[in-house]
Amino acid sequence: QVQLVESGGGLVQAGGSLRLSCVASPNIASINSMGWYRQAPGNQRELVASITTGSKIKWYANFAKGRFAISGDDVRNTVTLQMDSLKVDDTAVYYCNMRGQKTYWGQGTQVTVSS
Repeated sequence: QVQLVESGGGLVQAGGSLRLSCVASPNIASINSMGWYRQAPGNQRELVASITTGSKIKWYANFAKGRFAISGDDVRNTVTLQMDSLKVDDTAVYYCNMRGQKTYWGQGTQVTVSS
């Protein structure tokens, strides 16, 4: 059974940086896209950033533009999210996502930004 394992979350002060990583095991064939979502308490899960395999087209939510950067390797089944200039409002559980013939989700990693 495929599992997506995330790492890199934690506690950081506002203005700081974190780098989230996600790897699939075992390997997933024919991934079409990879991405990161987040969910804050009381809010719906929302898409933060995504990247298509092959063409490497990237998409960012407005709140992520200029601060976050997504990268992915569909051969190694890894996706990372570099988050800079973090704000208190970025506090949430972050989930990685990979889509191929099926959709896979990570278990989530907590990101807490303190003022």
